[in-house]
Amino acid sequence: MIAAVDVGLRRIGLALSPDGKVVIPQRAIERKGRNQAAAELSRFLREWEVDTLVVGIPIGGSSEEEMGRRIRHFVGLVDLPDGVTVHYQDESFSSREVKERTAGEIRHKRDGRIDSMAAQVILQRWLDGQANGV
Repeated sequence: MIAAVDVGLRRIGLALSPDGKVVIPQRAIERKGRNQAAAELSRFLREWEVDTLVVGIPIGGSSEEEMGRRIRHFVGLVDLPDGVTVHYQDESFSSREVKERTAGEIRHKRDGRIDSMAAQVILQRWLDGQANGV
């Protein structure tokens, strides 16, 4: 099972791909603190028997270095199940892409749907890159 995360300051979006083709957004983790969020992510990875974790990380832009450091630090707090490989994928504009695609279809409230749909975009980008040998 492949999972993707979109790590944010308030929520962590989640998506799964059971077959490397279909990507399904999951319920986001509400982030009350780093340790709580890391523990919930660890439980999620174990529950779904994830063996590959794709983490969205910003590439380019003024916040690349700071956000990249924060995201890598957070991933370091997660008690990863044995054998899980971690890959980083450019997340640039994934949330904006979701908001543009869903404009008028869903209300953009802060319930985590946008975050998990952004994780879905991140995972789809990674899968597309794998299929194209990138």
